[in-house]
Amino acid sequence: MSDALQSARNYTLRLFDCLAQAGYDLPSRVPYVATINPPLWELGHIAWFAEWYILRQAASSHPADAVGNSLLTRGDDWFDSNTVGHRSRWTLDLPNTGSLKTYCNEVLDRVLDKLSREANVDAALYPYRLVLAHEDMHGEALLHAMQLLGVEAPPELARGRNAAAAPREIHYPGGTIRLGGPQDGGFVFDNEKAAHACYVPPFAIDATLVTNDQFAEFVADGGYQRAGYWSKAGQAWLMGQERSAPRYWRRDRGRWLASRFGQLRTLDPHEAVRHVTLYEAQAYCMWAERRLPAEAEWEYAALSGQPGFSWGQLWEWTASPFEPYPGFEAGPYREYSAPWFMTHQVLRGASFATPSRFGSARFRNFYLPERDDIFAGFRTCAY
Repeated sequence: MSDALQSARNYTLRLFDCLAQAGYDLPSRVPYVATINPPLWELGHIAWFAEWYILRQAASSHPADAVGNSLLTRGDDWFDSNTVGHRSRWTLDLPNTGSLKTYCNEVLDRVLDKLSREANVDAALYPYRLVLAHEDMHGEALLHAMQLLGVEAPPELARGRNAAAAPREIHYPGGTIRLGGPQDGGFVFDNEKAAHACYVPPFAIDATLVTNDQFAEFVADGGYQRAGYWSKAGQAWLMGQERSAPRYWRRDRGRWLASRFGQLRTLDPHEAVRHVTLYEAQAYCMWAERRLPAEAEWEYAALSGQPGFSWGQLWEWTASPFEPYPGFEAGPYREYSAPWFMTHQVLRGASFATPSRFGSARFRNFYLPERDDIFAGFRTCAY
C-alpha cells in the first residue's frame, strides 16, 4: 500500500508537470471546459482528499465528520469538491505551484507515517484504499485533459492497444451469477454493493472491442446522416454537433487521421475505436444489427474464465443505466455514486490509462451518455 500510494503520487506529479510545461500550470491559462479541472486545482484536491479521509479521519464527506483543520489555512475553501463549484475553480486565489507541491509532499509523508502504524485489517486500510483509488481516477482525468488540450503524454501512454486476435464472437450458456461486491473482503466503492444473485440468459458477445476499421465502415455508409440509426436522445445530441465521425478523427486525402495528445497520426485500423459517446455506440449497433451488452453480461463474460474474452484496452459502454444495486447504502465518500444514479451510463473494463492495480472486472465506471473525451469504446452482442 505504501509503495502504491507513492507510485500514484509520482505519476500525478509527472502528468501535472507535462501540463505545466505546456503552459497550463495556472487556472487562468486553462480554457474553461465542463469536463476537466484546472490542473493546479486538481493537484491540490488530490492531496486534500487524502488529508480529509486519512489524516483528518473523516467518517464521511460531511464537514462535521472530519477532525481538525487542513494543513492549508484555506484548504477546505479551495479543494472540497462538494462545496467548490466547478466553474469557480478557474477563479480561486490558489497557492502557487511550489506551495501546492510542498503541501502534496507533506500530506503524503504524514499519510505514509500513519500507514506504518496501522493494523493490517480491512477496516483500518479502507481510507488508504479509497484515497489510492481516488488518485488513480484523477490521474486518468489528467490524461483526459492532456488529450483535450493537445498536450504530449508520456510515451508509454501515447498510443492505445490493438485489439487482440480472437474469434469474433463467444457464446455463453447463461446462468445465475453473483453480481457486485468482493466475496473475500478488500475495497469496493459503494455502488458495487451489495453482492446479489443475478440471472443472465444465454448470450453471444464479441471477443474484442469494435475497431477503427469496423467503425469506419459505419461512417462510410452514412451512419451519421441516417436518423434511423440514432435514438431520440442520440438525434438530439447529433443535432448539436458538427460531427460525421468520432471526435478527434480527421479526413485527409482519402485516409483517416486521429489526434492523439497533440499529434496527428494515421488512424490505426486495428486499434479499438475510442472517444465515442454512448449515442455513437448505440447507432453503430443499430447499423450492424447488434446491441450493447448489459453490464451483467459483461461481468459474466469477464469472470467466466473462458479464453478469448479480451478487456482492459478501453472503458466499454454498456446498455445499463447507472442505478443502485439492491440494498445500496452510500459509503463514506457519499457523493461518489448516489447523485449520478439514473442520469449516467455504466461502463465496464479499464483503459490503457488505468493503473493495473485499479482494474477489476466488477468495477462500475459511469459517465453521462454524451461524454466523448474519455477513453471509451464498446463491443457488441448478438440479438
